[in-house]
Amino acid sequence: MPLDFSLNSDPVLSVSAPDRAAQLRQDADGLAQGWATARVLRVDQRNRFATDPTGGGRRRIRLEPARDHAESLPGTAVFLGLTEVGQHIWALPVEDLPNDPAVGNLRSCGADLVEGDGSLASQAIALIGWHRDTIRGRDPQHHPRRTDAGWAIEDPFHGGPEYPRTDPAVICLVHDGGRRVLLARQPIWPVGMYSHVAGFVEAGESLEGCVRREVQEEVGVVVDRVRYLGSQPWPFPRSLMVGFHAIGDPDAPIILEDEEISEAAWFDVDEVRAALHGHGALTVAPPVSIAHVMLDSWVAAVDRAV
Repeated sequence: MPLDFSLNSDPVLSVSAPDRAAQLRQDADGLAQGWATARVLRVDQRNRFATDPTGGGRRRIRLEPARDHAESLPGTAVFLGLTEVGQHIWALPVEDLPNDPAVGNLRSCGADLVEGDGSLASQAIALIGWHRDTIRGRDPQHHPRRTDAGWAIEDPFHGGPEYPRTDPAVICLVHDGGRRVLLARQPIWPVGMYSHVAGFVEAGESLEGCVRREVQEEVGVVVDRVRYLGSQPWPFPRSLMVGFHAIGDPDAPIILEDEEISEAAWFDVDEVRAALHGHGALTVAPPVSIAHVMLDSWVAAVDRAV
């Protein structure tokens, strides 16, 4: 029987954030009153935010008193939800945060965040980025009006509400049903870094169909037994990464027809296991990514099957 497996842990950014409290988004008066005790997550134009250590190598997003930054609710803030004690949480865009060890982005510190904070940061970055995009290149008088505490806009040209967009993308761990996995690298990545084939879902296409198309387009391999693993938000700027695994033939020729891929090769489980622990010539995706969790889960499944 070909190897089958599931994720052995939830991707960091998929763990549920604090209560989003969507029912409050249209309560303008209640939100304005709640600003007095609210907490703010500041996100700068490089998608960085501040964190504080909690011990054991973990970090927590720094939520600052809202009144430290504005006496009343600013129009640029976006409502994220509620703290455990019922305080409102807002994301507030700023130009630049200081260059400080406590300031980082999801790539650099996401894997170290306490449970749920990665999802909270993803939510904030995605919403702030969406609003940034809606006004890019427009004169101020043509900016859309924000509604629903930043979760919708009314465009002056088109009318009616518009909502944040999410672009689905697939990412697939291709293996031979046993000890080998097919990984590829983009030319812009550091030498030695490889990851899974991934790509955006096209109009009128299923997720499974996208997996088969992307793998064949990028590395020339036909895959079978496409199986769902899990998903993860990736707010750069607005993707949802949907993870799968599938079976491919390691004896089939690798054909690189897509200029996005510069190299692709089959790797043995021992090489991947070493890479996950930072050893060997192979480098893989960091722990904040679903790609890392997929590889770790595959290695564990191979080891159990031995």
